[in-house]
Amino acid sequence: MGEMSKVQLGVIGALFLSVASSVSIVICNKALMSNLGFPFATTLTSWHLMVTFCTLHVALRFNLFEAKPVDMKTVMLFGILNGVSIGFLNLSLGFNSIGFYQMTKLAIIPFTVMLETIFLKKQFSRNIKLSLFFLLIGVGIASITDLQLNFVGTILSLLAIITTCVGQILTNTIQKKLNVTSTQLLYQSAPFQAAILFVSGPFVDQMLTKQNVFAYKYSSIVLTFIIMSCVIAVSVNFSTFLVIGKTSPVTYQVLGHLKTCLVLGFGYTLLHDPFTERNIIGILVAVFGMGLYSYFCTQENKKKQSVDPPLSSQVKDKDDSPLLNGKNMDSKEKESHEKLSKDSLV
Repeated sequence: MGEMSKVQLGVIGALFLSVASSVSIVICNKALMSNLGFPFATTLTSWHLMVTFCTLHVALRFNLFEAKPVDMKTVMLFGILNGVSIGFLNLSLGFNSIGFYQMTKLAIIPFTVMLETIFLKKQFSRNIKLSLFFLLIGVGIASITDLQLNFVGTILSLLAIITTCVGQILTNTIQKKLNVTSTQLLYQSAPFQAAILFVSGPFVDQMLTKQNVFAYKYSSIVLTFIIMSCVIAVSVNFSTFLVIGKTSPVTYQVLGHLKTCLVLGFGYTLLHDPFTERNIIGILVAVFGMGLYSYFCTQENKKKQSVDPPLSSQVKDKDDSPLLNGKNMDSKEKESHEKLSKDSLV
């Protein structure tokens, strides 16, 4: 019971950190880009990841976590995939209307459900699908204002959906299959994500804004907001990996739509953005869907726990087994264990 309480507290803490840091960085970046005129989103993201890696490297030096080597090919491809997905999302926003971009973000949940069902054989109950339906309808009502289609924008949106879904599924799968923590995986993959965005970011931003990030005149207040954004991004990146690792890619996307509703609310109260009855109705429907999703997930987890043997008894069984004593483990099991730890996902 104590172990389960600790796990639940860890999940709640990860969810809270993700929401708080994400809403904070959206408000900070909105002020930076809309009010201060710094439009270089992709390049800014590369700086976020560089600062995240440097912060984790300092934490490693102070022994705040232990680095665990992961297959270089897996980490490299995973990092590049995540970097590319960020680029595609930014390009999708640049080549599409705001409404179609919101549709792109909404499509990530059903596409993730489809991929996990087909390739990972994961089952989603009718209740979970119903709650996700209410959530998506609510967020759509609250955030989608127009739908202007174009061929290039549609292709970019499809690529953004595919790369984002696969990247988030791999974030969860790698942590479980290779037995690494969210911090260890982020530390290993952040340099590759930062590198791909640092190289491509200025070109993507210039294509979208017709401005050169290197020719921009940086004032002291712009630099202050950039530093603030980078500092907050450390928590955003860390909590993203933490939430996906502790829950699932679908739960992370549900949490993302909660952030959308909160950002709409904060935008109205802090930045005096326009707010209509449609926004209010959409947010209420979305919150209802989130409540249903949380309730059904909790009920299904309770059923699963009642079927599975208690964690403490599993640990006891393992401790009592002579096969886990170093001197009694035969050579075949040692070889199998070593081979499994070296296997790559990619």
